[in-house]
Amino acid sequence: MAERGDRGALTGRKGILHPDEQARYRTLNRLPAGPAVAEVIDWYWSVRWDLRGRAPYLAQVLPFPCVNVTFEQSEIKTGGFVNGVCTTKFVRELSGAGETFGIRFRAGGFGAFTGLDVGEFRDRTVALAEVLPEADRLTGAVLAESSDAGRRDIVESFFARGPAAPDPNYDLVLRIVEAMAADPELTRVDQVTERFAVSIRTLQRLFRRYVGAGPKWVLRRYRLQDAADLLARGRAEDLAALSAELGYYDQAHFTREFTAEVGMAPLEYAKHSVRARNEVTAKMLPRGEEIPEQFR
Repeated sequence: MAERGDRGALTGRKGILHPDEQARYRTLNRLPAGPAVAEVIDWYWSVRWDLRGRAPYLAQVLPFPCVNVTFEQSEIKTGGFVNGVCTTKFVRELSGAGETFGIRFRAGGFGAFTGLDVGEFRDRTVALAEVLPEADRLTGAVLAESSDAGRRDIVESFFARGPAAPDPNYDLVLRIVEAMAADPELTRVDQVTERFAVSIRTLQRLFRRYVGAGPKWVLRRYRLQDAADLLARGRAEDLAALSAELGYYDQAHFTREFTAEVGMAPLEYAKHSVRARNEVTAKMLPRGEEIPEQFR
């Protein structure tokens, strides 16, 4: 089975569609969460772009099952926002110049911190002040700071108080989601309920409240992220074997699901990724030198 490796890594690319192509249009930086907030926050990230004089670019992502709080300054919008779990491919047009600083909460972490039903934010983006009224000054301070490290310090001073009290339900949800992310053998909800000794109804209720999406969707999303990552790395020589490795019923099942979510068939996606990677490689080679055949 495919390994589910870099979801928690600060340098991982899983979830980013066409990663080599995207890297030509924006910069991505990640910072670890400090110990005072690590109970609910995974990491911080920032994206910056300057496409003035260039055509807009559509950045695409298969989002993780978590809430992101973002602080943005761009030609499209400025402010602080709560971004609920996005159950479809996320597409963002990058145009002009702008930047976003984000807080990636752990799965269930935002619900544990706020006490809110995260299911209410599913596939929605709302102003941060509507969710945390005391956050007005936080947004202003973050947007006024220019460095990612400085922004992290500001955010951590706000969120360091953590959840009001220990939440055993959050602890359970987090353990389940972490197992889903790490174990490629977990492909069905009944496997999850058996391993963690919870009923399907309880599991669904907890996931709606803390994650914002159902357990079946979370399993599918991790599997799709694995597929896109492997294809982008060149694993397209035997799609039938890859389908089986990822736990799909057959290649047709894999192709249907991947195409519906990503917007192109697996082989097409792999070829697109190879072209983008070769373009990046070609720019790094000395003038007149060709890309080695094994990397074409």
